[in-house]
Amino acid sequence: MAMYVVERTRLRPIASGLLTPLQGLTFLGLQLLLGLGILLQLNNYSRVLGASSLLLVFSYPLMKRLTFWPQAYLGLTFNWGALLGWSAVKGSLDPAVVLPLYFSGVCWTLVYDTIYAHQDKEDDLRVGIKSTALRFGNHTKHWITGFGIGCISSLGLSGYNAELEWPYYVFLTAAATQLGWQIWTVDLSNRADCNRKFVSNKWLGAIVFSGILLGKLA
Repeated sequence: MAMYVVERTRLRPIASGLLTPLQGLTFLGLQLLLGLGILLQLNNYSRVLGASSLLLVFSYPLMKRLTFWPQAYLGLTFNWGALLGWSAVKGSLDPAVVLPLYFSGVCWTLVYDTIYAHQDKEDDLRVGIKSTALRFGNHTKHWITGFGIGCISSLGLSGYNAELEWPYYVFLTAAATQLGWQIWTVDLSNRADCNRKFVSNKWLGAIVFSGILLGKLA
């Protein structure tokens, strides 16, 4: 049976033949060992919390076959670090701070990864892969606007409960502006523009990080 090749990803190491599947699995094993080594340096609470994310990590690759919401599942998986980072420092979780922070990360993931998924929607339709880009369709901007509001609102609540000072909210306003710019200006029919907006999230992350740092030091 012929294999369908997605144009955007055809030059990635395994797809292009630069690496064999066995070499890929070997590299994955090394990464897992490195992650385990780091996890074992943490407190017992964090070890259990970190290990509990493995079900999400290993099941995520199947989600595009099972649901139109793999981006939400990615958000739950990818943002586990917000919980783990807090517990690694504090030795426990403060729900009033970390749950809004975690939810904000899930909403942010739904914004940027839905934009990202619009690059592949034609290929996904051909091979039967599901995504929020296909689920939302022409209503994508309405959906991701809602998730963007959820992201910024939750960051505000988390910062308030963490008693961060005023610089945090200045930077949060800048983050809201950057996120709004992404949503309002992205051309979802243009793969290059979707990729540009996706990559621009590095600046949103830097803005939020700077706000947290200065809000704590002020």
